[in-house]
Amino acid sequence: MSDSQSRPPLPDHLSCNPRSRYYVEEIFEHNIGIRLNGKERNDVEEYCISEGWVKISSHKALDRRGQPLLLKLKGTVEAFYS
Repeated sequence: MSDSQSRPPLPDHLSCNPRSRYYVEEIFEHNIGIRLNGKERNDVEEYCISEGWVKISSHKALDRRGQPLLLKLKGTVEAFYS
C-alpha cells in the first residue's frame, strides 16, 4: 500500500489548536508543510487556502486566556505532506 494513499486529504482550513473546530487529529499523525508566497514556514498555527492566509503566534504577547496572540499573514498558501 502506498504511503500517499494512507494519508487523509489536507483540508482547506486547518488549525493545530485542539480546542479549535478546524483541528483534525488524523492529519497531525503525518508531517505537514506550509508555503506562504513560495517560502516554507515552520511557525504556522492555522491556515486557510481558499482565503489565502496563515496565522502565526506572536512570541511574547498573550490574550486574556493566556494563549499566544495570532498574527494573520496574507498571500498564496500551499499545504503539503512532507
